[in-house]
Amino acid sequence: MSGEVEGEKLKQTPFHRHHLEAGAKMVPFAGYVMPIQYSGITAEHLAVRQKVGLFDLSHMGEFDVSGSGALDFLQKMTTNDVSQLKVGQIQYNCMCYDDGGIVDDLLVYRLPDKYMLVVNASNLKKDFDWLKSHIKGDVRLEDRSDYYGLLAVQGPRAQKVMEKISSFDFEAMPYYHVATATFGKHKVLFSRTGYTGEDGFEMYIPADIADDMWDMTVGAGKDFDMTFIGLGARDSLRLEMKMALYGNDIDKTTTPIEAGLAWIVKFEKGDFVARAILEKQKSEKPKRRLICLELEGKAFPRHGYELVHDGKTVGQVTSGTFSPSLNKPIAMGYLPLELTNLGSRVEVKIRDKNIPAVVVKPPFYKEGTHR
Repeated sequence: MSGEVEGEKLKQTPFHRHHLEAGAKMVPFAGYVMPIQYSGITAEHLAVRQKVGLFDLSHMGEFDVSGSGALDFLQKMTTNDVSQLKVGQIQYNCMCYDDGGIVDDLLVYRLPDKYMLVVNASNLKKDFDWLKSHIKGDVRLEDRSDYYGLLAVQGPRAQKVMEKISSFDFEAMPYYHVATATFGKHKVLFSRTGYTGEDGFEMYIPADIADDMWDMTVGAGKDFDMTFIGLGARDSLRLEMKMALYGNDIDKTTTPIEAGLAWIVKFEKGDFVARAILEKQKSEKPKRRLICLELEGKAFPRHGYELVHDGKTVGQVTSGTFSPSLNKPIAMGYLPLELTNLGSRVEVKIRDKNIPAVVVKPPFYKEGTHR
């Protein structure tokens, strides 16, 4: 399916009709026409923090990796140790170029007969081509992105919504795990994951049952005051948790060591793309790091704004917003190593004014319900 927004030819998700019926404001995003907001970004953001929200994430990419060489292939192509995954577990991971720059960050799902990679929508083709160009031996790589619609239920009441539409034992399911359950007449793959800091579930829904699953989930959500959530609130929710956004906070010019992702770089597992470069950078310490800033006043920091220290530009904002949960402006950005200690002070240049800011410990929001 496709549609047009401002002259662009764009794909529609399987839930497109439902967004229009709900009064969503639709925008182009990663080749799709997607809802950016319904009732308003702040209201949607707080609904996820306090109650529960429903997201359409069908623009995300899903690749299946199978064959006898699948594990060795993923070990080579990613920085984390995929061999540690048991069936039903999920791992946050990333792929790097030969120079250590980040190709993408992703999730690796360990399924009974294969691995599933969930990648960023804007990187889908690039990621697939990068992986395909490195295949050796018995490895099968399949792009399943157009097969699935993806609905996410996020918030403190997320489990209650899920329990209304399936008899699965959600209480016993740990965070970052995947399973299959029956929802109505349908068997659906789902995970306990999210990008919000709250408890939540993401359902991988074949397009031909998308309407059924939407109606079932929305119907269940009415009992728990569930709100429709657009991309705008998704962005502010993830920023409050210091979850990196590809294209803003991480990209081919940043390494996982610089980005504070050293915890997903496992040198002990053996060789992988960019291993030597990343190991050297970690031992010598990077020249800059991605940090969290809280600003004074009610300013609105945005991507690209200059970070200033002693009158000199020392970096720039990679992501920024006015935090609905904390009622203060927050931002992320890269600073020279000597300015990255907690309590270090810099300024953010906003409309020719330098607004004081302080380096704080992540995440910004510390009351999340994820488990």
